[in-house]
Amino acid sequence: MDSQTIEIIGRNRVVNELLEAGIEVALPLRDRGIDLIAYLDLDEDLDEFVAVPIQMKASTRFAIYKKYAKFPSLLYVYVWGLNNDQDEVTYALTHEEAFLIAEEMGYTKTASWESGGYTATPSRRLVELLQPHVMSPETWREKILSIMYSVD
Repeated sequence: MDSQTIEIIGRNRVVNELLEAGIEVALPLRDRGIDLIAYLDLDEDLDEFVAVPIQMKASTRFAIYKKYAKFPSLLYVYVWGLNNDQDEVTYALTHEEAFLIAEEMGYTKTASWESGGYTATPSRRLVELLQPHVMSPETWREKILSIMYSVD
């Protein structure tokens, strides 16, 4: 499959997971770094509209970029294993969570990081660090609400 097809399949997977979790999804018309917007609007448990921008990566790579630090509620969403149903996994991390993993892996001490960002193929250690961030329809709502309550 070509990279555009993989990106579409990955985006659809994330949209399906969010909708299954009762979270609405908007697709920005222009590509300015935000691939999806997940939001809650008509929820009896909420008093306000909640929206979280998503930067999605649908290749088996971990990527983090300094330019996204200015969006405190942004989620990096990594969709891996799209060529094999048994290996499919979705990870969602805030910029801070992704930065802490990048720091733990030593990525923030590289010339690539100094130039603006870092991209890595997964190692066993990276996959271990990502495990608490595995998403499912059951965990998406908790993730979205945790961002709402942690961003001032």
